[in-house]
Amino acid sequence: MEPKPASPPQPGQAHGAAVEHLFNAHDLLETLRQRIGEHPELAEAIVKLETALSILTVKTGGML
Repeated sequence: MEPKPASPPQPGQAHGAAVEHLFNAHDLLETLRQRIGEHPELAEAIVKLETALSILTVKTGGML
């Protein structure tokens, strides 16, 4: 008997995982900023993560 393929994630689950990764990345970058201080590329990366999270929130109607 062949193993059953894993069922695809539900839309809410997929968005939830994406949001969790964004928040984790944001937290890591904020921790790094506290350790090394302000840095232009670091600030830009944080802004891009925040923008991605905002876009995701709008596209899902806040249903993350």
